[in-house]
Amino acid sequence: MSHTATYKIRGMHCASCAGTIEKTLKKEEGVHAVEANYGTEAAKITFDETKTNPHHLSMKIEPLGYSLVVPTAEEMGMSAEEHAAHLGLTQSKQEKLAEIADMRASVLSVMPLAAFSILLMGWEMLAQFGALPTMPHLWKEFFHHLLPIMAAYALFMVGKPYLLGFYRFLRYGKANMDTLIGIGTVAAFLYSFVISAFEDTLRPFLNVEETYYDITIVVIAFITLGKYLEARSKLKTGEAIEALLNLQAKTALVLREGKEVELPVSEVLHGDIVAVKPGGKIPVDGVITEGSSYIDEAMVTGEPMPVEKKTGDAVVAGTMNTSGAFMFRATKVGSETLLAQIIKMVEDAQGSRAPIQGLADKISGIFVPIVLVLSFIALGTWLILGTQYLGFSQALSYGLVSFVGILVIACPCALGLATPTAIIVGVGKGAKEGILIKDAATLEQLHKVNTVVVDKTGTITKGRPELVSVRNLSQRSDDELVAILAALEQKSEHPIAHAIVSRARDMRLSLPAVEGFEAQRGKGVRGTVNGTEYFAGSVALIESLNLPFDAPAIEGETREGKTPVILATKEAVLGVAMVADAIKPEAKEAIDRLHQLGITVVMLTGDNKNTAEYIAAQVGIDEVVAEVSPEDKQKKIQELQAGGKIVAMAGDGVNDAPALAQADVGIAMATGTDVAIESAGITLLHGDISKLEKAVNLSKLTMRGIKQNLFWAFIYNIVGIPLAGGLFYPLFGWLLSPVFAGLAMALSSVSVVGNSLRIKAKRL
Repeated sequence: MSHTATYKIRGMHCASCAGTIEKTLKKEEGVHAVEANYGTEAAKITFDETKTNPHHLSMKIEPLGYSLVVPTAEEMGMSAEEHAAHLGLTQSKQEKLAEIADMRASVLSVMPLAAFSILLMGWEMLAQFGALPTMPHLWKEFFHHLLPIMAAYALFMVGKPYLLGFYRFLRYGKANMDTLIGIGTVAAFLYSFVISAFEDTLRPFLNVEETYYDITIVVIAFITLGKYLEARSKLKTGEAIEALLNLQAKTALVLREGKEVELPVSEVLHGDIVAVKPGGKIPVDGVITEGSSYIDEAMVTGEPMPVEKKTGDAVVAGTMNTSGAFMFRATKVGSETLLAQIIKMVEDAQGSRAPIQGLADKISGIFVPIVLVLSFIALGTWLILGTQYLGFSQALSYGLVSFVGILVIACPCALGLATPTAIIVGVGKGAKEGILIKDAATLEQLHKVNTVVVDKTGTITKGRPELVSVRNLSQRSDDELVAILAALEQKSEHPIAHAIVSRARDMRLSLPAVEGFEAQRGKGVRGTVNGTEYFAGSVALIESLNLPFDAPAIEGETREGKTPVILATKEAVLGVAMVADAIKPEAKEAIDRLHQLGITVVMLTGDNKNTAEYIAAQVGIDEVVAEVSPEDKQKKIQELQAGGKIVAMAGDGVNDAPALAQADVGIAMATGTDVAIESAGITLLHGDISKLEKAVNLSKLTMRGIKQNLFWAFIYNIVGIPLAGGLFYPLFGWLLSPVFAGLAMALSSVSVVGNSLRIKAKRL
């Protein structure tokens, strides 16, 4: 049976590690697909459970220095930490922090040695130019014997991972970045050690005054420092997931046998009545049964202002109760909750690959073998050609510097980190704004969109009828007319009746008692309030009462899609209430901002043409296609695509499913608490269309960051490798010291991660 799961991987130190893991696991029987991601240090594996399992796969990569983090049965159970354990993040975070602490200790132990070595190198260099006096002979002899000890500590203690990389290369033929550093530093150390051990014997043949212990020390120090800074920076890229995980309440106050009992959130069951106190987190999803409050939903929806919630309203796990106390019935628990779905979507998206990453992945996969070949070519070239002009001793010295320099400066890490770190930060930032992105490919595609197709109902409009205006034709107050209307309509099941009753509740009106209620099919309702008989309904109802009414006066509003509900007595018409699917307040500004981005907006709706054109004119939509079926919407998108347009479709995710699937980017407007909309690549929480422009900006921002990262990663290697190899030495006398190569390599990965982190600070 085919199974797909994502596993954290221990031991990933560079981009080429991902390629090694993929190649190794793909060879195993029963493995259908593997996607290893250096940015997330995880692998998405699809395998046949009858032929293999995670433990077996982990054993296959362990000799190469890697292992899968396979959740235990306890971690996969309904424990108090179910969220974090289920997603495999808590343990990984703790391990990562421990690993960073070990790296920090290594950095602190080796950096003083590196500083001392650099000081000595600087003294000797400045002394050659007469800027400093020559080092005293006694000091020189002392340092001559001290440096091998320092280099041995740096190589065999701090540099242990690089020695292991070298060893695995010799035994298994698998190379990564650690292999390159290991070969380079071991070569520099062994050459220097041989010179020191056989100084007198080798003096006639080699320059025995030139050793490279300082290179071994400083390169290992800088590489270790770079890895430490990179690990710390990468940890920050996952802050969005961590923040979402921290939203999860640990306990819940549940009514059991009439008493409030504090239970672990994992023990809350469907149908439980949960109590929430002021300042408390909501533990699971549910519906309020008693009380009211204002709830801060900012971390889930991106909305800064607390939202009023009352009986019958939905509440979601992870949000914060700010003021009142209330009770709610649990409807979704554990992995069913909105918060759990959001975390899963964000995690999956952060672990996915964008198409733009393909080139970097291909290069990273063959990078290490190519660098190894180039380093030996450089060494051989110096020995063959350099000996003719410089002599063997000098050529060997320069050749060794080039050999080590290429191995050190050539780093696929910057290439490997360029795309995933930007994706991780971008997807996380989107989640905080209420923009949920299914995968990296969708995020990449969105920045190319030049046409946005929107549905009317639920996208431009609120998707439910509302009382939008009252025309008062009597001496009574508007509140009194609405109260009488709501009193009559509250016994009706019609959606329009619900709109009027809901408005009266929002206005906190006291509804009078109704006697003799009667529904008149196709016309309206009647009933007696305080001794007076009232009628509420359509124009046909008023005409049946033979009451004078100026019907043409409301024709303009009916053409706009508004439905009149007329209130009258037997003697006169008292007023007209207009009910309509109201335009979302943010719709016009959202459309204007899309226009500013150069995007054309098209409305596709099954609604009446007059209504659609009126609403389109109100918000500034460019083109309207009305009275169409879901299949017609799909055909229209196909027409736009055939005309060369890159199309994004925004709809409610139900009737619009065919169109959402057809579009280059499908955007679902999630107005409820369920975000599992399979036909859309992006989900906008709470159906907020203003987030549509933010999503486009997020895509552009993320792609700009990826392109910047890739540019600098490529340029760095294109310039650095020839410089380290001595290609510019015949022309300008330039030869890059491995010390500076190590510093440059360390800073390259840190700069890429740092550039990605800038996305967090940008305003959408």
